[in-house]
Amino acid sequence: MRAIATVSLSGDLRTKLEAIARAGFGGVEIFENDLLSFDGTPADVRHLCESLGLKILAFQPFRDFEAMPEPQRSRNMQRAERKFDLMEQLGTDFLLVCSNVSPQCVDDLDQAAADLRELAERAEKHGIRIGFEALAWGRYISDYRDAWEVVRRADHPSLGVVLDSFHILSRGHDLSTIGRIPREKIFFVQVADAPLLDMDVLQWSRHFRCFPGQGRLPLKDFMAALAKTGYDGPLSLEIFSDAFRAAPAAATALDGLRSLILLENLLPEGPWASSIPPAPGYNGIHFVEFTLDEDSAAPLGEFIGALGFRHVGRHRSKNVELWKQGDIHLVLNFETDSFAHTFRLLHGISVCAVGFRVDDIDKALTRARTFKAQLFRGQVGEGEMEIPALRGIEGSLIYLVDDDAAADRQWRTDFELFDQASRDEAGLTRVDHLSYVLPATQMLGWQLFYHTVFGFEAEAEHEIVDPHGLMLSQAVTSPEGSIRIPLTISQARDTLPGRFLSEHRGGVQQIAFASQDIVASVDALLARGLPLLKIPRNYYDDLEARFGLDETLLEALRTRNILYDCNDQGEFFHAYTETFSGGFFFEIVERRGDYHQFGAANAGIRLAAQAAHSR
Repeated sequence: MRAIATVSLSGDLRTKLEAIARAGFGGVEIFENDLLSFDGTPADVRHLCESLGLKILAFQPFRDFEAMPEPQRSRNMQRAERKFDLMEQLGTDFLLVCSNVSPQCVDDLDQAAADLRELAERAEKHGIRIGFEALAWGRYISDYRDAWEVVRRADHPSLGVVLDSFHILSRGHDLSTIGRIPREKIFFVQVADAPLLDMDVLQWSRHFRCFPGQGRLPLKDFMAALAKTGYDGPLSLEIFSDAFRAAPAAATALDGLRSLILLENLLPEGPWASSIPPAPGYNGIHFVEFTLDEDSAAPLGEFIGALGFRHVGRHRSKNVELWKQGDIHLVLNFETDSFAHTFRLLHGISVCAVGFRVDDIDKALTRARTFKAQLFRGQVGEGEMEIPALRGIEGSLIYLVDDDAAADRQWRTDFELFDQASRDEAGLTRVDHLSYVLPATQMLGWQLFYHTVFGFEAEAEHEIVDPHGLMLSQAVTSPEGSIRIPLTISQARDTLPGRFLSEHRGGVQQIAFASQDIVASVDALLARGLPLLKIPRNYYDDLEARFGLDETLLEALRTRNILYDCNDQGEFFHAYTETFSGGFFFEIVERRGDYHQFGAANAGIRLAAQAAHSR
């Protein structure tokens, strides 16, 4: 059974439980603080869970119990009896006891075992089981192996061990002992991931845990060790995270379920594994769709026309235009009774959809359904193609287009085409990447969405300095590298992404087009009168000092406001347009060799130039 602890989500207990049920979990751990702040009785919580189809698998935590001197020991037994009464009302038969952190406890495993045995005897009379967990910061028991030894010595059928991946992996404990624990003595398993941070383990745990697949802990090793025991009971998420506490509960719960499905399938032959198809093959971004009104039609048409795009088609039944250059298709949607119109009301003139080119739509859809992606079906006219689409996290659409449709069938079926000659283009060939701005609390959720639903991998993080604050960028990329999506966050309101988030609620802010000859492309754009972002001369003086570029090349870059970067794999050239209508902007890039990054070293220069232009 897939389960999650209520502490993992934001909101009050009712909100949390409703989000957990809606996401598709079958079980829940009730965290004590959530119950204490609930405006109702424990029985009310039981009835609420029953109505939502949730089983209360555990009540937790019961703290600072074992190896205490008198009179604290006797008081602890009395405290436990009250908890047993509460649990009977709550409708759960499992109490999670975490190892003692009190300075009053004593270093005595035999005493700890005796205390837990008596607790289990008392619990058995109520039909309750006890699970003992080693906290990574426990005073004397901080290792799961010691917790298991205490349970072994206590030797009571109502007492078992709880294994928590964070407490075990954060301390680097050897995992081999897990495989030697009898299956029937593993009462419960909690899982969490985390980034690798050099900090106090308690603070690490309390603020930076995340869902499996969002961090860097060796969860596959943990699951392999667990599989050796034959354990096939619940896997429950217990996440303490500042980001999750600030994020909507519904979105976090759905992320949690996706992460458990991913975790269950780390081992193809594990007891939880299901049939998840691999991600399809990708062949780039097939189209980018904008939502706009009639008033913005002429300005945007003029803007993209100056970029070398040609108006090549009109939709047969909708107020939609098709513009094209190279293998780039831009769809301009003016509909007023459509998804695009609704998106425009929230985000203004913006990118409302993109099309991913895939080699197997059925495989892509099966994987998407497995990971609980929301499918979208729009209005389709008679004789028109129905192209499957998924809802992105911010509400935009991601269409899945197969090679046959992408070749030209999609456009010839749905559009009246004209002006197919490739004249007057600017040498732009394909979409290189799309950059999204999103709330800081959603970064992990976006990464997980692309990783699970599409099989993308997250690249290294880059911290970038904007004149008005810091921003963080991290790209997710398809396995073969044809689709690149940098994700950007900034908690400073006056940075460029901060303002975009505030004014447009996030989304695509930057669209990058590839060129095989950026100098020729920029010359073509300048000849059309397209204003490019001006880069200070000081940048080029430093460029000469850092890279020792040929003077002819340096002058070509300087006079055209082209930025430059290189690494051991190759070179990167890029230039930027000014911002359209205070929202998105375009980038022209040329990659030489095997350069796969995004010119992060130049991001601060670009942001400063954009800030200066906006004044």
